[in-house]
This record gives sequence, C-alpha cells and structure tokens, in this order.
Amino acid sequence: MTTGYVHGYDAIEARRLNDQARTLEALLHADTAYPAGATVLEAGCGVGAQTVALARTSPEARITAIDVSAGSLAAAERRVRESGATNVTFRQADLFVLPFADASFDHVFVCFVLEHLADPVAVLRALGRVLKPGGTITAIEGDHGTALFHPASDTADAAIAALVTLQRRAGGDALIGRRLYPLLVEAGFAAARVSPRMVYVDASRPELVEGFIRRTFTAMVAGVREEAIRAGLIDAGRFDAGIAALHRTAEPDGVFCYTFFKAVAVRPG
Repeated sequence: MTTGYVHGYDAIEARRLNDQARTLEALLHADTAYPAGATVLEAGCGVGAQTVALARTSPEARITAIDVSAGSLAAAERRVRESGATNVTFRQADLFVLPFADASFDHVFVCFVLEHLADPVAVLRALGRVLKPGGTITAIEGDHGTALFHPASDTADAAIAALVTLQRRAGGDALIGRRLYPLLVEAGFAAARVSPRMVYVDASRPELVEGFIRRTFTAMVAGVREEAIRAGLIDAGRFDAGIAALHRTAEPDGVFCYTFFKAVAVRPG
C-alpha cells in the first residue's frame, strides 16, 4: 500500500492520536452506531485511538480492525483490551489487498486514513468490494485549510503550510476533507452525504483548549519540525515562532476553529 504517514510512529505520536480521539469522540462518533450483530470493518485502525470509540458506540456489533503495521495493531489491541471492549478482532492487512471475500461486511468505517494515501479512490473501491450491497461506508477526514485562529499569525500559517506540503510530497493530502464527496462518488458509492464538524475553541471551553489546541493540532504541527526544516520548507526560527503563535491561541483571549468532514455513503446493489 502506498502511504506516507508524515507524523511518524513513535510513542509521542501515539499519545497525540489517543488525546485527539478522546477530545473529539462526541463530535465525530456520537451519531455512528451499528446494530447488534452487524459486521463492521475498521480500515486502517492504527494504534486503536478510534477503535475504542467505535466499540463503545456499537457494543454489540462485530468489529474487525485492520492495519498494515504489526506494531500499530499490537498497540491497538492493548488499548482496546484496556478499555474493556470485547467485540473487536484484529488482523494485519493491506488496504489494497484486502484478505476478505466480496460482500463480507455490513458496514465499513475509515477515519483519518485516506489523507495519507496516494490513491484514495482505489482504496475506497477496494473497501466497496468487501461491503455488502446496501451497506454503508463512513469516512472521516480533516482539512488543514480550515484552520482559523485569533490572534492571526503569518508564522503559524507558514508552519501549517509546511506540514501540508510535506504530506503532499509523501503522496497524501492534508486538505482531503473537502474532497470526500467527489471521492466517494468516483469510487462508485451512492447516496453520499457529508456533514462538516467544526471544532470551535475559546477560553470558555478549557477541555478543548488543552485537548485540541495544545495536544491535538499544535502537537501535530510541531511533530514535523525537523522534517520541515530539513526539507527546506521553513527555517527553524520561523517554524518555532509559528508553534508559539499556535500556543498563543490557547490564551484567555485566543480563539481556534477547525473543521472535520464526516461522510456516509452506500454501496449500490
């Protein structure tokens, strides 16, 4: 599978993913619930940050979580086990070469995966193959172009742009949220519906100040510092000033907005 995960696979990134999942669970997952006995494929589960939420909202569904990385799968299995969920099984698999028969699953769930793929349409078609006719696919992605904040900062914009460029060079698209509808249509799905999910943060929402501004978004951008500098996209002083500016939005007079996109579509049949 062609993938360029620019954020790395170390313990710091795993912690950021888990912080992100906890912070955004209600916003992204509250309206996703699969019925008892439904078979669900989570494609690209990573370290299990979203798997826990999925298992919690659909405790009687039968979830199969897959990832290409054995290390990530082991971390996901530990996290799910520690959560107390018992309705998830794990399997190592490449999204382009899914080891499942046609029409194996009632539903497919894919979150924060398509943005890292060079050919998201091919993956969506592969996922459609293992989905039963009439079954649904749910896809969730962010879009770094939707980051708005006060106080405004050219250096923060530059640091974010460096991340977007790194991801594009790695074959991904950090702006993919805005493309979910046409991607699903091109992949052959029907009845696609996309809903924007805005995270709005100011000092009246301290849990989001810490959980989203500091531990999710700013931590994500900060994580590519060395790579962005090494690639010549930005110098160290400007990048560090950008990170400081992003942290500045977490102060009492700061504001931060970011939009995720959640799509649900159906396999025709």
